[in-house]
Amino acid sequence: MARPILLIAFISIAFLSCNSKKDIEHSSIDSTYYQEKYRPAYHFTPEKNWMNDPNGLVFYEGEYHLFYQHNPYGNVWGHMSWGHAVSPDLLHWKKLPLALEEYIDKATGDSTMIFSGTVVVDKNNSSGFCTNGACMIAIYTSHVHKNNEAVVQHQSLAYSNDKGRTWNRYDKNPILNIQRKDFRDPKVFWYEPEQKWVMVLVVPDLFTVQFYESKNLTEWKMTGSFNKIGDTTRIWECPDLYELPIENLNEKRWVLSLSGGHPQGPAFVGMQYFVGTFDGKTFKADDAHQKPLYVNYGKDFYAGIVFNNLPKEDNRTVMIGWINNWTYANTLPTHPWRSAMSIPHELSLQKTSDGLRLAQKPAKEMAALRDSALTNLADIKERSLEIELAMILNDAKEVGIKISQGTTEETILSYNRESGLLFLDRTHSGLVDFHKEFASVEIITINK
Repeated sequence: MARPILLIAFISIAFLSCNSKKDIEHSSIDSTYYQEKYRPAYHFTPEKNWMNDPNGLVFYEGEYHLFYQHNPYGNVWGHMSWGHAVSPDLLHWKKLPLALEEYIDKATGDSTMIFSGTVVVDKNNSSGFCTNGACMIAIYTSHVHKNNEAVVQHQSLAYSNDKGRTWNRYDKNPILNIQRKDFRDPKVFWYEPEQKWVMVLVVPDLFTVQFYESKNLTEWKMTGSFNKIGDTTRIWECPDLYELPIENLNEKRWVLSLSGGHPQGPAFVGMQYFVGTFDGKTFKADDAHQKPLYVNYGKDFYAGIVFNNLPKEDNRTVMIGWINNWTYANTLPTHPWRSAMSIPHELSLQKTSDGLRLAQKPAKEMAALRDSALTNLADIKERSLEIELAMILNDAKEVGIKISQGTTEETILSYNRESGLLFLDRTHSGLVDFHKEFASVEIITINK
């Protein structure tokens, strides 16, 4: 009988990053910043101050654009604006000036924060805003508030004719307003079969995803809705809709993903997804009564969205998410920045005995950061590394690996043969007592 082998590709922000000048050669962040305590080397982090959801992921004229929720004035949530960075390869990010900034209405005195949204490339100037044939269009939630109280959320538009370096707000904003305090997070994409734009967004407190269509990006008509299914323990946010290939089959299926509940309960936030069909009007799940399916079983992955406008020859769907959790997000012991983005993930679907399931792997570009491989653990001298692990089980009931620093810090990854459970224990992963909910053991069932 062949000996069972457990194969694990393990990547974690806690102890994984690059270890050469390749980390920073394209970055506007000074190299000394990578000596700051806890700053990861190849997960994107802001130079300083607060960051949360990725916004407007888009590829345009040789650059990957990452916009993100950002507080320009402090290290906790507030004054939401869009930060901006670009990369030639999804690895080396150059920080750019703020793209869209919170502003004050001179007539009313109301403040409008720039909440989450999308950037698309208007290749045929359907909007009429492009001066050189094509331009970048941002559609985002304008969060209007007075005296720190939300008044209304509606969707607004801005455009850029210089590859996202400067932006002009549409003078007839908002472009979509249903007069609700909670109505947000538009994801827009081009739907080729009907030559139109599709918008997906949420009414968070009603656990509802709405679908809209447009020919010009400024006039929108509602075409359908999706609700009453999945995890409703937390409000729904940051939806996305994309078509994925099924591995080893010449088939595709649509996936609707959104942020909200977490498999460990309502104390935490996470991402769930549904597999089904999209007819250009609305999304329908394959299983109308399915149990929640989660994008990630760790506690630190939220608001993930996929890139728009990737080259057709690339033939990939790539997601980036925010690696943090609202339960303790404002208390992470980092300075002068707070929060990080995940590495880019390539998405697909796998056919399993339980149905179609989302599969993820690090983007192929990540391999360019590797130096020489090590086979002897005693040779490890770097601060961080990538681990590809094959464990021969033999007769062991449980096997694992312990990543240690000093005599008191350790992170444990282990697998129990009988239960089929994979454990990640970070209860002793350095400084963990800044919040009572941070230290934990994450558990997931894997195929035996």
